[in-house]
Amino acid sequence: MSTAVIVIGAGGHAKVCIELLQAMGERVAYCIGGQDGAESCCGVAVLRGDENLLSLRTAGYDRAFVAIGDNRLRRKLAVDASAMGFELVNAISPWAVLSPSARIGLGVAIMAGAVINAEAVIADLAVINTGATIDHDCHIGVAAHIAPQCALAGNVAVGEDSFLGIGCKVIPGVNIGARVTVGAGGVILSDIGNGKTVVGIPGRTIKTSQPEGL
Repeated sequence: MSTAVIVIGAGGHAKVCIELLQAMGERVAYCIGGQDGAESCCGVAVLRGDENLLSLRTAGYDRAFVAIGDNRLRRKLAVDASAMGFELVNAISPWAVLSPSARIGLGVAIMAGAVINAEAVIADLAVINTGATIDHDCHIGVAAHIAPQCALAGNVAVGEDSFLGIGCKVIPGVNIGARVTVGAGGVILSDIGNGKTVVGIPGRTIKTSQPEGL
C-alpha cells in the first residue's frame, strides 16, 4: 500500500488543496481530472477520467482528498471514493488556528489564516477558506463551504451543502439551513430556511429552491 494521497480534482481549488497537503508533509501522487483538462496541476500529474480512481485503488493507493469546489459534486465524489475503499484525509494549513476542543470531520479543507474556536464542529467535507473565522460552538454542516474572510460569531449553525460567499458576516446564534447560498458580503441577522438564496445588508431572500427530491 502507498501512503501517498490521490487528489480528486485538478482545478484552482485543487491547486490550493495540493499545497495544503504538501505543507502538512503529505505526498500527492496523482490528481484525477476531466478528459479535457491539463496534464498537471501544481506540479502533480493529472490522470484524465474518473475510471483512473479505481485503477489507482487496485494499484494500492488507499488515501484520497476530494478537491472540488462544488459542494454537492464534492459530496458525491467522496461517497464514490469511500465505496471504493479510499480513506478520506484532511487538508489543513499549518497556518490555520484550531482550538484543541474543536471537532473536525473527514475530507475537510481548512485554508491558511482560518480560525476555528472552542468546541466548534466542522463536519465531513466542509471547506473553511482563507482567513475565515468560526467562533465558539458553531456547527458547519457536511459539504458546506465558508468562503474567504467570512466571520461567524458564536453558536452559528450552517446546514449541509450551504455556501457563504466571500466576506459574509453572521451574528451569534443564527441558524442557516441546508443548501443555502449567501452572496458575497452578506450580513446575516436572522435565521435562514433551507434552499434560500440571500444577499445584501441585512440579508434578504431573493430565491427559494425546491426541496431535495422534488
